[in-house]
Amino acid sequence: MLTTTTAETRLYGPGHIVAPEQVTGSQAIIRSLEELGVTDVFGIPGGAILPTYDPLMDSEKINHILVRHEQGAGHAAQGYAMVTGKVGVCVATSGPGATNLVTAIADAHMDSVPLVAITGQVNAAVIGTDAFQEADIVGISTPITKHTFLVTDADEIPRVMAEAFHIASSGRPGPVLVDITKSAQAAQTTFSWPPQIGLTGYKPTAKGHPKQIREAAKLIAASHRPVFYVGGGLIKAEAAEEFRTLAEQVGAPVVNTLMARGAFPDSHRLNVGMPGMHGSVSAVAALQQSDLLITLGARFDDRVTGQLDSFAPEAKVIHADVDPAEISKNRFADVPIVGSLKSIIPELTTAVQEVFASTDRPDLNPWWTRLNRLVSTYPLGWTEPEDGAIAPQKVIQKIGAASGPEAVYVAGVGQHQMWAAQFVGYERPRQWLNSGGLGTMGYSVPAAMGAAVGNPERTVWAIDGDGCFQMTNQELATCAINNIPIKVAVINNSSLGMVRQWQTLFYESRYSNTDLNTALNPSGEEVVRIPDFVKLAEAYGCVGLRCERDEDIDSVIAQALQINDRPVVIDFVVSRDSMVWPMVPSGVSNSDIQVARGLTPDFEGEE
Repeated sequence: MLTTTTAETRLYGPGHIVAPEQVTGSQAIIRSLEELGVTDVFGIPGGAILPTYDPLMDSEKINHILVRHEQGAGHAAQGYAMVTGKVGVCVATSGPGATNLVTAIADAHMDSVPLVAITGQVNAAVIGTDAFQEADIVGISTPITKHTFLVTDADEIPRVMAEAFHIASSGRPGPVLVDITKSAQAAQTTFSWPPQIGLTGYKPTAKGHPKQIREAAKLIAASHRPVFYVGGGLIKAEAAEEFRTLAEQVGAPVVNTLMARGAFPDSHRLNVGMPGMHGSVSAVAALQQSDLLITLGARFDDRVTGQLDSFAPEAKVIHADVDPAEISKNRFADVPIVGSLKSIIPELTTAVQEVFASTDRPDLNPWWTRLNRLVSTYPLGWTEPEDGAIAPQKVIQKIGAASGPEAVYVAGVGQHQMWAAQFVGYERPRQWLNSGGLGTMGYSVPAAMGAAVGNPERTVWAIDGDGCFQMTNQELATCAINNIPIKVAVINNSSLGMVRQWQTLFYESRYSNTDLNTALNPSGEEVVRIPDFVKLAEAYGCVGLRCERDEDIDSVIAQALQINDRPVVIDFVVSRDSMVWPMVPSGVSNSDIQVARGLTPDFEGEE
């Protein structure tokens, strides 16, 4: 019988036993999902998964949401998982159905999102014959999943489903693919619960090594320029409160990566901003000039480190992560700690208290004087566009101010993503969703849909670009039909904005194939809107609004917030010349960060 840890109890249900009964493999799939506590599934039926859609129709516990594209199903499952902390589930048929999930699976893999993708496969007897709609989805997805299963025997279904959910949600979360042949779905089998699972080789480390934790505490006590470098792993571990206690005890500055926005409140006095290519000057400087990086659930991503060999050159490194493969992968860890941050951080807090009690605490005032000067000298902001159009940063800031920290904000990828990370205040975990590692255009609308299903009581904003929006906006139909009232802010600069910014800075303003013709052109002459986002929204059963003037921003946002019986799409026509600053150009040191074109801040200054 399956034994349960604390994490597994939520998945399998303590003490719940189902007596053996005769069912089909497809019925076993649905029964397994029910026993695993799944309440919402996103998918599209097709020939190889059709047997399973029949018993799904009879389930009183599972709400299936019919999406318009399998990629939408995958991103919706991601959004659901990221706001709830539960495993997101998506379903597709074989061949193109399965391959359409690949982008979302890869996205979940990069951002450590717990996801189970269930795909139908052709009959076992014809695998390898290039049968109709056959694709080796197990082979295709193996590099972008935590694990994959190919099920050809109906008797294996309960065990495989239990193992898939356990793998997806434990240790470092991630996607698991379960590919089930049509013959296994149709076969008769005996279903009982819980199943016996055999993951003898899979034992994620939960508790950090006590000696390493003591060594980390000693380094903290000896440091004069420490920085907490916090990644998305802190949110995945549900350890934000524990971390706040540690941070306040140490009194060191905190930087939250793009994936960790909200893990530590923006309003907290210790928060010095987001680091990285488009991070704040104070956050980038804090990492660059530190003598100790206390790295928790982060992976030294290239977008944070810049040129790796020049990153934080004087810093020793404490690196705590549940995934041992991340330790010293990009930057050598002087004190490596493998385990769950949920248990490591309280133990580190105790160890630091003990060291502080026996030694003189270092004076961090000179360090804070330096960083506070940078915070006040180089605050995040923007210049008003010279073309007279709306500043996109202003739109996003006003959305955040009007909706507050209880709302959920889901960004696409590009300039609007960076502005959303910069100009919305994040005060709690799971308030901010985006595609960080893979950088997937088209993520926002379906992920927002999934987030709204997972948190129906919250306002959910999809902050999207006109390029991203056109990749997956068909899911507006899904939202309208299923009464999922997301709000979409299309930051419409009629361009592939981030690409255009790079063309401006590095390609002598040669704008090759970045004009999308979705708004006004730079000369002010009206062009044909292809598409007209207001008409498109209305065609999908949504409310469509447009805002082209500064003085209308507040009223349009207020109007959108009052509409909760259907999705709302706002076409914010903004300046195409607005850029994301600060910026660390690719391939250079973080010390070369620019706050505007050609302008590099003075890190040292007067103290």
